[in-house]
Amino acid sequence: MFGQLFQPMHLLLVLVIALLIFGPGKLPQLGASIGKSIRELRKGLDGDSSGQSTTASQSTETRK
Repeated sequence: MFGQLFQPMHLLLVLVIALLIFGPGKLPQLGASIGKSIRELRKGLDGDSSGQSTTASQSTETRK
């Protein structure tokens, strides 16, 4: 089903449309912000419980 969706010609067409809409100056910034958002999302999904336990252990250590 998705095998035909990601053909090189389709991806090239999407890139050309993005270039026309955003312009050549904004594309690197757009790519960087999308990459940063994906990294933050993964970090939030993977380390959510471990990040809270680290904060909780730090707050207990400061109380002692």
